[in-house]
Order: sequence, then structure tokens, then C-alpha cells
Amino acid sequence: MSVEILTYDALGDRLNISPEAARSLARRLHLPRSLSEDGRALVSVDFAEIHHTPQPPGRRQTGNIALLTAQVAALQTEIARLETCSAGHRADFERERERADRLMAELLQATAETTAAREATARLEGEVAGLRTVVNRTAAPADNGQTERRLGHLAASLVNADRKAAARG
Repeated sequence: MSVEILTYDALGDRLNISPEAARSLARRLHLPRSLSEDGRALVSVDFAEIHHTPQPPGRRQTGNIALLTAQVAALQTEIARLETCSAGHRADFERERERADRLMAELLQATAETTAAREATARLEGEVAGLRTVVNRTAAPADNGQTERRLGHLAASLVNADRKAAARG
């Protein structure tokens, strides 16, 4: 049970692994570390407690390369399929967006026309109410044809409003 203090290079040489693998092993096993006077890391190791068998280099990579290559090809195929699907959805989105814009313009136009029609209706109803009060007050022909002129103007306003509505619709 002797404890040795080694650098990562020396630990790697003793275990037949690279210095990077020795550093990773020391961190994984939580081995005590310190710094030497020249700034290099030192690790306190009891080889009786470490049971490390290094894996031969390249063994893992050979089998994984073929598997990873197949996975990359499958993912590239899936990406191409998703891009095609996405392009179709994008075209649908653009078409629906244009349709929504047209409908919104039509809705705004209809709203403006409805507002104008309501205003015209209110104005004409006011004129009709005014004529009714004049007719009720004046039962005699003393108004010098004023009631008839107002009725004529009202009829002309109704005809003009009807023509505008027919032209818009």
C-alpha cells in the first residue's frame, strides 16, 4: 500500500495510457492532486487500489464509424424530407397570408361603407323628421312650396345614396 506521487505523464506510462487519459482517470477516481514547484500537476496514487485495464486504441472507433456513418446518412435523409415538407408548409402559409390580407382589406372596405351608409341613413332620417315636423306645423299652403322642395331634395338624396350603394356593390 505505498502511495506514489506522479505526474500525468508518469501515471500514463505506468498504466499504458495517454497523459490525457491519466488526467481523466485521476479526476474520475478523485485522486488527491497538487502542484509541483515547476507548476506541473502531481497525483497521489496507490496502485494497489487502482484496477485499471486500458482498452486498445481504435477498437471502439472501428465499429462506431460504420454505425455513425449510417446514422449520419439517415439523419441527412430525414433533414431533406423535413426541408421538403417545410417548403410545402411555407408555401401554404404564404398563400393563406395573402388570402388573409385580401380578406382584411375587404373587411375594412365593408366597414367603411357600412359606416358611411349609417351616417347617410342618420342624416336622411333627420331630414325626414324635419319634414314631418314642418308638415305637421303647416297644414296650409302658406309655406310657398318649401315642403315640396324639401321633399324633392330628400328624394334626390335617396336616389344618390342608392346609386352610390349600387356602384360599390
